[in-house]
Amino acid sequence: MRTIFTCGGTAGHVNPAIALAQLIAEKDPEAEFLFVGAERGLEKDLVPKAGYDFRTVHISSFHRSFKPKEIKHNLVSVYNLVRSPREARAILKEFRPDVVVGTGGYASFPVVKAAAKMGIPTAVHESNMVPGLTTELLEPFADRIMVGFESCRQHYKHPDKVLVTGTPVRGDFFALTKEEAKKKLGVDDGRPLIVSFWGSLGASGMNRQMADFLALETAKEPFHHIHGAGKSGYPQIMALLKEKGVALEQHPFLQVREYIYDMAPVMRAADLVICRAGASTISELTALGVPALIVPSPYVTNNHQEKNARALEEAGGAAVLLEKDSSGQAMFQAACGILHDGARRVGMEKAMASLGIRDATERIYQVILGITK
Repeated sequence: MRTIFTCGGTAGHVNPAIALAQLIAEKDPEAEFLFVGAERGLEKDLVPKAGYDFRTVHISSFHRSFKPKEIKHNLVSVYNLVRSPREARAILKEFRPDVVVGTGGYASFPVVKAAAKMGIPTAVHESNMVPGLTTELLEPFADRIMVGFESCRQHYKHPDKVLVTGTPVRGDFFALTKEEAKKKLGVDDGRPLIVSFWGSLGASGMNRQMADFLALETAKEPFHHIHGAGKSGYPQIMALLKEKGVALEQHPFLQVREYIYDMAPVMRAADLVICRAGASTISELTALGVPALIVPSPYVTNNHQEKNARALEEAGGAAVLLEKDSSGQAMFQAACGILHDGARRVGMEKAMASLGIRDATERIYQVILGITK
């Protein structure tokens, strides 16, 4: 089978496609793959590092502003929108795929649409609770729309096309039991483990709040806590803790890291995760059944992070704090409320686990096989 994966913009769009390619290659060693993305997205680095061929189309976003710089950007985007279909058709004619799978990002649009018009089977995977603009535009053309949760179906005009598959989560997240992960990390003394992070680069405002949170913890150290501050956030939070008189070497239960490289066992061991609401994180939380205190990013397109977070909150698996209402004190009180109430925590774990789909990659593979027959 020859498959084109088209994706980009964020790791949350690219990683599911890579996971699918890896599974297909295991089942069919002779399978061939081509990834198509944008020139400036993360995909141009992530895909070659994973060992796959990569091509680009010229595509870019539209900004909602009338500043001269933004107007210029939008004019370039209009030009790209005109030429990208031609580029997509050239790639499709050259590679001759049996199926084209879009996993999100602007680059998916011209490639999936061109494939559909050429009679090539197509599928789109949407990892957010509510479809983004690209998925909305592609819904009339794609043969199948794959979503993460049953509640997503209501947001589509063609529900007959929608299949609930889940979003792929790396297999190493399930390599250990929770008890094994706690023992491996040395946090198996009975204290709950909090894990917090705001993304790979961090978020300066939220790291300031987390410094207040950590300072409050030092009074009694009621929890183990591992915080990933991000590359840019780490120096900032360490300086803030120093200003507050917090010497982490005197508080072994509290860890601040630049980046949580061993995320799989750390997430597996967690009793509560404090985080944003990106699609990949949501998939990991639900697959593992970990309660969450979520502060959704207000700086994303279509406010999709709050929509992701609210869906988990409505199911009973998460508590949500908007960034405008958040503070170190507010997060600390919310975390204590969850972790000190055993019945509530167990209920949240069950609610999260009821949403999670562990075999998402296999399910998506079966959908792909189904539309190519």
